[in-house]
Amino acid sequence: MADVEAPLITREKRKKVWVDYFVQFRWIIVIFVVLPISFTLYFLTYLGDVWSSWKSYEKRQKEHEENVKKVQKRLLERDPQKDGLVCTARKPWIAVGMRNVDYKRARHFEVDLSAFRNILEIDTERMIAKCEPLVNMGQITRATCPLNLALAVVAELDDLTVGGLINGYGIEGSSHLYGLFSDTVVAYEIVLSKGQVVRATKDNEYSDLFYAIPWSQGTLGLLVSAEIKLIPIKEYMKLTYKPVRGNVRDLAQGYIDSFAPGFGDECSDQVPDFVETMIYNPHEGVCMTGSYASKEEAKMKGNTINSVGWWFKPWFYQHAQTALKKGEFVEYIPTREYYHRHTRCLYWEGKLILPFGDQWWFRYLFGWLMPPKVSLLKATQGEAIRNYYHEMHVIQDMLVPLYKVPDALEWVDREMEIYPLWLCPHRLYKLPVKTMIYPEPGFEQERRPGDTEYAQMYTDVGVYYTPGPVFRGEVFDGVKAVQKLETWLIENHGFQPQYAVSELDEKKFWKMFDAGLYEQCRNKYEAVGTFMSVYYKCKKGKKTEKEVQEAEKAQLETACAEVDQAE
Repeated sequence: MADVEAPLITREKRKKVWVDYFVQFRWIIVIFVVLPISFTLYFLTYLGDVWSSWKSYEKRQKEHEENVKKVQKRLLERDPQKDGLVCTARKPWIAVGMRNVDYKRARHFEVDLSAFRNILEIDTERMIAKCEPLVNMGQITRATCPLNLALAVVAELDDLTVGGLINGYGIEGSSHLYGLFSDTVVAYEIVLSKGQVVRATKDNEYSDLFYAIPWSQGTLGLLVSAEIKLIPIKEYMKLTYKPVRGNVRDLAQGYIDSFAPGFGDECSDQVPDFVETMIYNPHEGVCMTGSYASKEEAKMKGNTINSVGWWFKPWFYQHAQTALKKGEFVEYIPTREYYHRHTRCLYWEGKLILPFGDQWWFRYLFGWLMPPKVSLLKATQGEAIRNYYHEMHVIQDMLVPLYKVPDALEWVDREMEIYPLWLCPHRLYKLPVKTMIYPEPGFEQERRPGDTEYAQMYTDVGVYYTPGPVFRGEVFDGVKAVQKLETWLIENHGFQPQYAVSELDEKKFWKMFDAGLYEQCRNKYEAVGTFMSVYYKCKKGKKTEKEVQEAEKAQLETACAEVDQAE
């Protein structure tokens, strides 16, 4: 875990308070409350998914249309003078992200989307899966993998939903080929502010809306379905584990070399189907590359099959770490189990939640109860615990150009001392319009490793754990650390996914992201004055009634002013 032996910055010792002890023994609540309820909810959700899959296409489509009409009706019931800005009716603690959903703690107008949890269609001819926004990754892989099909990008955690991955952020080890989750969507069905239902694609009259939806956090309209690209797959993932050693720059270079050389030819056998690297300390990491393999190949004599999905199996990040001792090795993992390899231990956050959860005896006796639902973990923490995690814990993703990964690793090591780190490459496409996130200008001329003429290679540096200073009992200013991280990202053309805690003010927020297309669509599709702005949604801190009124008034005045100018 975190390297607590050699601090890079001398810090004062921090005096413990009661919250420290509560967090230390929080596992008691997790064991006796969170895990049993989580298991029950997972089971009930599974039964609901099975029931949904038994319905005919016609019945699912009919229910969908009826539910869309309910959303339309609800929007038309809103009184702009008194009802507040629109958001979904999901409880704040249900969201998987760590950002406080503070906008729901002030006056707002709720629209219930809880019925939108069905896979509407698996079209094997068009290679499209049409899903409602609350369909999660576990649900979709149960439906597609038996057909030897999968979404082009399958986010690792079972509970992550289609809507969250589109409106927010989604990535997987295949993103170096297909981009982010939203890049694999071919059409959105959106309910706009006045109740109009539109289908947005990249080449129809709503193409501007199509490109503006990703990262908009549902502030342009309400997503009620999406058509997502499917790809053919095979039954197993042939996974190669390769240890890398050296300083952090050496580790970064090892990661880049694991997939980037010769990347221009996508048909090359050298390009793996999946890529990820885990950095365990400032001197050691393991690079993993995977390629789809048939069951015939996997079961050939001499090959090792590892079903990592069994409850008693070692947590995946610890299993991968064994490559540091045994050296490079290859094994075959059932594809669906590979997709969800980080679910059971929530990457490595499970070690903090249940310090003994990785022990053999716990895995065999109680591993089948894992993982705890993130929503329940949030629901069972009070304001003091929530603030403690914001100050003493880090869950951030740093999206940076591939060639800047060495600098990013040095920065994290110096400022936060957090290990393990997760590295996952993704394409950032050069699109016909400039969206909220976009490649560096002129990247196509530079053609650095991993880049093509139509996409720049980026990397998600996943920073999820307790900082080294906190482990050592030293003072750590989490707010200042996040502020410095955000400043570094802005200076290096990086991006911060909005599920995370943010300290950005509005000026800096729009310095990180581009507002042009987003604001254009906000006005064109009359979202201003109806839906919250994306910054308002992401802004940290509870909104007072005065702030709500000022936000509504300012947005309405801005919209009116722009309409007047147009006339």
